[in-house]
Amino acid sequence: METRTVVAEFIGTAMLVLFGVGSLVLAGDYINALGISLAFGFTLIAIAYAFGRISGCHINPAVTLGVLLAKRIDIRTAVQYWVAQFVGAIVGAAVLFLLANQVPRLQTADAFGSNGYGGRSPVGMGAGGAFLAEVLLTFLLVFVFLAVTHSVALVGGEPIPVGLALAAVNLIGIPLTWASVNPARSFGPAIFAGGDALGQLWLFIVAPLVGGVLAAVVHRFTHLQPAGQADQEEAHPPPATGPWGRLRGGHRPEAGGQETKGPEAA
Repeated sequence: METRTVVAEFIGTAMLVLFGVGSLVLAGDYINALGISLAFGFTLIAIAYAFGRISGCHINPAVTLGVLLAKRIDIRTAVQYWVAQFVGAIVGAAVLFLLANQVPRLQTADAFGSNGYGGRSPVGMGAGGAFLAEVLLTFLLVFVFLAVTHSVALVGGEPIPVGLALAAVNLIGIPLTWASVNPARSFGPAIFAGGDALGQLWLFIVAPLVGGVLAAVVHRFTHLQPAGQADQEEAHPPPATGPWGRLRGGHRPEAGGQETKGPEAA
């Protein structure tokens, strides 16, 4: 475990909170739910291209849990990622809090981009509905992450579908719970919001983790090969035949001699 991977998760989570939650706190009245969702998605894509090759750019404890259950990292690495993510979220929220206090008449108490249900939900969704929504939305995000990646690193075009998935779940989740799908993203702002934001924080830690577990289980059934299948395919590879049933090099499977005629004779 290299120090730079922990630093990458720390900085990445801080940036997601600062710019993602910041779009809600500082510009929400101007860009609305669509703009906030795109801000989260674009921020994740940019961070993933910056840190994806270093740490995989989880920047979300639910994603790290899904990757752990997929057996791509060990428990020690997962714990280090979780610590870096929560500390990064606190630092990102602290910087955002200092910036928000420079805006006249901007309310931060019991708000500050925190998540909520009941009276703190834009549509008044209760705790049960909020829990279910967070589980399902996190399931989509983590499942997409596991499906488009094949190792720890997030490389090539992989950040794009992950960022689009985050934008999509925010589009759906913002009117319901202000869209957590990330325990660290909820934890940092709630500390500075205080009040009911802290009292309701448990749901936005537990529900995303449940969604991450569900995504890992479903991914195991849909994408991973059954045990022993890979070894069996390696032991009995398919014949390297070309057109007209000939083996590569111009030989017929049923004959031991060289085939001198036909399209592959040359």
